[in-house]
Amino acid sequence: MSPRPLVPVILCGGTGTRLWPLSRATYPKQYWALAGDGDETLLQQTQQRLQGLDGLGAPLLICNEEHRFIVAEQMRQIGVEPAGILLEPMGRNTAPAVAIAALQATAHGEDPLLLVLAADHVIADAARFRATVDAGMAAAEADQLVTFGIVPTAPETGYGYIEAAEPLASAPVPIARFVEKPDRPTAERFLTSGRFTWNSGMFLFKASAILAELDRHAPEVLRACRLALEHDSADLAFLRLEREAFAGCPNVAIDVAVMEKTDRGAVLPLEAGWSDVGSWSALWDTAERDGDGNVLRGRVISQDSRNCYLRSEHRLVVGLGVDDLVVVETDDVVLVAHRDRAQEVKAIVGQLESAGASESKAHRRIYRPWGHYDGVTEGERWQVKKISVNPGASLSLQMHHHRAEHWIVVRGTAMVEKDGRQELVGENQSTYIPLGCRHRLSNPGQIPVELIEVQSGPYLGEDDIVRFEDRYGRSDATPVGV
Repeated sequence: MSPRPLVPVILCGGTGTRLWPLSRATYPKQYWALAGDGDETLLQQTQQRLQGLDGLGAPLLICNEEHRFIVAEQMRQIGVEPAGILLEPMGRNTAPAVAIAALQATAHGEDPLLLVLAADHVIADAARFRATVDAGMAAAEADQLVTFGIVPTAPETGYGYIEAAEPLASAPVPIARFVEKPDRPTAERFLTSGRFTWNSGMFLFKASAILAELDRHAPEVLRACRLALEHDSADLAFLRLEREAFAGCPNVAIDVAVMEKTDRGAVLPLEAGWSDVGSWSALWDTAERDGDGNVLRGRVISQDSRNCYLRSEHRLVVGLGVDDLVVVETDDVVLVAHRDRAQEVKAIVGQLESAGASESKAHRRIYRPWGHYDGVTEGERWQVKKISVNPGASLSLQMHHHRAEHWIVVRGTAMVEKDGRQELVGENQSTYIPLGCRHRLSNPGQIPVELIEVQSGPYLGEDDIVRFEDRYGRSDATPVGV
């Protein structure tokens, strides 16, 4: 047991394109409920499985600034108040993320143990995972950098490997080397040797120990991160890193920057039903299946189908007499793939990105700090959206240069401000927002306000917003989509 506080560092970056069309840049896989039968997302499960660890403190979360309100809301839903939500202005891989977390954790003189975790992993046996973390604490207290190596179950060629300098044991042993993704014959040799584990990307170390090794092996990373924190800015419950300083940080993984070079590295084997859920077939592998080998999620009917992953987010999906398929239905895309080729969906996303297709990055439903909106339909010079505003929430006071809006309330009661005048608009009532009008939509009630918005004008982009007041710290200079 460690007398030090144990601070989880949850890395929330990544877009998970191999789980497209569900996982997309605006709402990636870690924010979806993908594992188990409950409603908890992968991020929420990452935090929840830690309950019971000795000395557990509030988590530090590192996320893309575009996802900050999603992260905050998902933590609120499970009753967790983070020690901090640190906002990266752009992705710079795991070494800068770990450096930022360690610097923040020691900002007031503390030196906690840091448990670095990815937000998008599945671990079936939470109790065994906690026991393994406990087994690594003494080594971490002794300034070792502990990495959790997954005991291989197959000669996988899609993972990096860690070779232990000694036979694997129930306590951390020194690391001999890291090995990049091997070919199959090499992976088969690794599997039989008994000294190799998969590189999970999960770590346990003292904050001071990882900072010392970053200073020794990757000083340019540490220097840029110190600068980004020195010029950071508070944004509600978030800490926004200074953009220019962070942009100058090398884009490098903590494995490459430190773990492959340090003489303090140690590997601790983990057998707890781990998966990085890197594809739809991996989800099928880890999920509980019915008697026909199917995984069924959402509004799905299966008849005479076997070994399929069938998922519906909206419409009814029927699998009739099919085998070994992945079928995923979302608001704007239906994916049908052979289960053995599910990982190739990443190439499809690349094609869509090259074509400029919106489906590559965003769903029709876009989340905002006040609620969400769904794109319903659009034409030349007009589009229709369904807007949902949470109780007590409010959009910014704003104005549009190029579009007018017509709002029809279909549920609840909205407070509408137009050029300084306020009016209540109830169900089956409507109001008109002319071009150039300063306006704000609020929900003073106890249930969500839902309305249909009809926009018309020569330009309908989301960047046609001039914000005058906003409780969420946004401005017209805030990047589109946040």
